[in-house]
Amino acid sequence: MTQPKSPPSKSHGRKAVRPTLTPQPLMTDTPDLHDVWRASVITLFPEMFPGVLGGSLTGRALKDGKWQLDTVHLRDFGEGRHRNVDDTPAGGGAGMVLRADIMGRAIEHALRKGPGPLIYLSPRGRRFDQAMARSLATTPGAIFICGRFEGLDQRVIEHYGITEVSLGDFVMTGGELAAQAVIDATVRLLPGVLGNEASAEEESFSNGLLEHPHYTKPADWHGHKIPDVLLSGHHGEIAKWRQAQSEAITRARRPDLWEAWLAQQG
Repeated sequence: MTQPKSPPSKSHGRKAVRPTLTPQPLMTDTPDLHDVWRASVITLFPEMFPGVLGGSLTGRALKDGKWQLDTVHLRDFGEGRHRNVDDTPAGGGAGMVLRADIMGRAIEHALRKGPGPLIYLSPRGRRFDQAMARSLATTPGAIFICGRFEGLDQRVIEHYGITEVSLGDFVMTGGELAAQAVIDATVRLLPGVLGNEASAEEESFSNGLLEHPHYTKPADWHGHKIPDVLLSGHHGEIAKWRQAQSEAITRARRPDLWEAWLAQQG
């Protein structure tokens, strides 16, 4: 009896995909992906990934092989029967500190998978912004270190030249959510992820200003009408209106951005 032939594979991004009834996970160990942006995340909670990165545009791009996500379980490099990864602070004090030797082994493992800047999500780091997202999008990828407890032994930060990055002036229980935010902001700037490349160019912070307001149907909603200029069809006037709106909103809401933008204009 002749066995039925498997359906032919077809090209889908950078991976070969065959029809199957078996659900495919978004995250797999796929070292065969080349020339795609790779995010490696060192974490005590790999089950938190892909998290929000598995939905919408980033999830579709992940599935299509436009970028790759790996997790490195810090506990795998721990010491002793319980795989301990932390110890009490030198000099005393509350809480626990992630050990340099444990984290060092995890970092070396991640570096073997692919090069990239080392980023430690930390409330004392440089504040993440759109410029940093654009810069990260031009790299082969990045290794994200998710802190826990009181933080990471300073020696490992200095030894590897790790960049500390913060989402803002607040403290979270760990770096996983922050890592996902940074990765999301970066991945959407990768070629082919957004679809309409002009969308990224017109967003807040892309030109130093906050974005102008947006409107859509219906033209009149509860007595609130779409500004006439947006319905005029005059693209030059629409562009001037949007620019004026961006300037006014930035001046009122973010004086720091406004001053920086004025300085750039000379």
